[in-house]
Amino acid sequence: MADHRLPTFVFPLVLLTFSLMSSKTLVQGARCLLETSLPELPKPELPHLPSFPTLPKPELPQLPKPELPPLPKPELPQLPKPELPSIPKPELPSIPKPELPSLPKPELPPLPHVPTLPKPEGHKLAELPTLPERPPLPKKEEVPSLPKPEFPSLPNFPSLPKPAFPTLPKPELPTLPPLPHLPELPKPALPTVPTLPKP
Repeated sequence: MADHRLPTFVFPLVLLTFSLMSSKTLVQGARCLLETSLPELPKPELPHLPSFPTLPKPELPQLPKPELPPLPKPELPQLPKPELPSIPKPELPSIPKPELPSLPKPELPPLPHVPTLPKPEGHKLAELPTLPERPPLPKKEEVPSLPKPEFPSLPNFPSLPKPAFPTLPKPELPTLPPLPHLPELPKPALPTVPTLPKP
């Protein structure tokens, strides 16, 4: 049997034609709506309302301001300052000083008696002969005094003037600005630690 099948490219063509036809019909309908003119309806006229009489403003009576009675200031009772109980200072018992027992002094035994030996008599030295006396030295002869030599006097040179140096100005150091006064910081007061009794 023959198979009747449409080719695949037919379906997209059909869809394109339908979409173009629908877009054309929409554009034509919009043009028709824009071209048709609507009839102008007459504006409704509202009836004139009657004028109402002006009512006077109601005046409220002035109420007196309520005055509150002065309340008494509450006085706080003065609480007594808490006094810390005085802790008695611990008294340590007096420890007796340790006394060392007196040891007996050791007595040394007497040394044995050593007999005294007689001193050996040495040989007598022979008498040395007496040396002869030195002869007296002759007196120093007086040297004649020589005359002092006289040097010729030097010519007087003219005194040269001292060179005057220019006085240099003293260098002045720039005065530094005074340092800013720093405020004195208060010393932090450390809390007193209660002393504990020693065991």
